[in-house]
Amino acid sequence: MAKRDYYDILGISKGASAAEIKKAYRKMAVKYHPDKNPDDKAAEEKFKEAAEAYEVLSDPDKKARFDQFGHQAFEGGGGFGGGGMNMDDIFSQFGDIFGGGGGFGGFGGGQRQRVMKGSNLRIRVKLTLEEIATGVEKKVKVKRKMQAKGVTYKTCSVCNGQGQVTRVTNTILGRMQTAAPCNTCGGTGQTIDNRPPNSDSQGFVVEEETVSIKIPAGVVDGMQLKVTGKGNAAPGNGISGDLLVAITEETHPTLQREGDNLHYDLYVSLPDAILGSSIEIETVTGKVRLKIEAGVQSGKILRLRGKGIPNVNGYSRGDLLVHINVWTPKTLSKEQKTFFEKMKSDEHFSPKPESSDKSFFEKVKDMFS
Repeated sequence: MAKRDYYDILGISKGASAAEIKKAYRKMAVKYHPDKNPDDKAAEEKFKEAAEAYEVLSDPDKKARFDQFGHQAFEGGGGFGGGGMNMDDIFSQFGDIFGGGGGFGGFGGGQRQRVMKGSNLRIRVKLTLEEIATGVEKKVKVKRKMQAKGVTYKTCSVCNGQGQVTRVTNTILGRMQTAAPCNTCGGTGQTIDNRPPNSDSQGFVVEEETVSIKIPAGVVDGMQLKVTGKGNAAPGNGISGDLLVAITEETHPTLQREGDNLHYDLYVSLPDAILGSSIEIETVTGKVRLKIEAGVQSGKILRLRGKGIPNVNGYSRGDLLVHINVWTPKTLSKEQKTFFEKMKSDEHFSPKPESSDKSFFEKVKDMFS
């Protein structure tokens, strides 16, 4: 089932301001909040859906990627993956929206325990143009902080497992009540009860894990994907952070990328340009054979449709633009030089550009129009 557009989920336009996005999300969150809709799976899914939309649209970088690439920008390990955002994820990330740790005063939200989330890890993955053209699954080794075997936790005696403490102060305006994360447990609601000797102060050990990352076709240099839950663990009953994967595109020896299109410089000998030829070239999807017509001019561009890079949204595929360069030899034998001396006065060798032979500037203009 196709995912709904994030703007449609929140009922806002693409040009909505940050304040409008936040207001729309709060309205949806209040409507479908699980405390207000107990045991209603449909409401819970809408609540998660709204949270996912807000998580992307409230972040300028993620919003820009979504506006440009759509849901594909967060696929292949780069999004929530159809359910990767759980309720703890939501309540831990959007306390500023929910107020008091996830509730909207009036239906029990103020008593919800704050859930700690582990820190994110970041790695960089290099991809060839061939891998970008087809999509690829990469297996990487990641060193993560994990809860040590045998570690146990107990309810924090200071906050009684709530993860926050309430303080009442007297002011000139009267008694004011404020809530803040518990300093004893760090807001997790739990403290270490038994810590194995090989673990750190939080009960963690560093373990190496092989993580599989599905990278969709058409990604671009600098794009960041996300593998949910593959970051560092959190203490107690917290949830693990995420693995953020930055894409680096390796330089190709013969092809240059421009968006979804590829450019290839093909050098043709003078005899092949005059007589015509058939030349085989490499593309990102294999070899193709090109027919070079007799009398081809240097600067001519041959367009091979669909031989470029797939659009990351999956809507189309770019082209391969082959730029013809007629190679003029720098040195000639005596016989060759004599031949071309005779050809100077031959009308067949006199330039006779036709109306269809566009100038360099016209070709550049066509490329960017």
